[in-house]
Amino acid sequence: MNLIEIVDSMSKEMYERMKTAAETGRWPEGTLVDDATRQSALQITMAYQARHLNSDEMMTVGSDGELIHKSKRELRADLAKGAQQSRSQNPKQEQKPGDDIARFKDL
Repeated sequence: MNLIEIVDSMSKEMYERMKTAAETGRWPEGTLVDDATRQSALQITMAYQARHLNSDEMMTVGSDGELIHKSKRELRADLAKGAQQSRSQNPKQEQKPGDDIARFKDL
């Protein structure tokens, strides 16, 4: 079986397990992953992202197989868009100017 056949036959749950192994060096249940297996998991994760996930998130693999990079301006626009969506989903929370950052007093 080649890499593409493996990726095409993988379930979403298996992708999540491989992603966890590649990111943390451990399987979800806590077992250590050796270096060779971790490298294989990373390759499979990247191939799965390219074939099945149409994500435009930073540092993911696009459908063309290239890593997605964004400028600071694009990242700020994405964050602002996410903040607007969360406010529209929680209309009960009244936002005041300056409430978008944490302020600590009496430290």
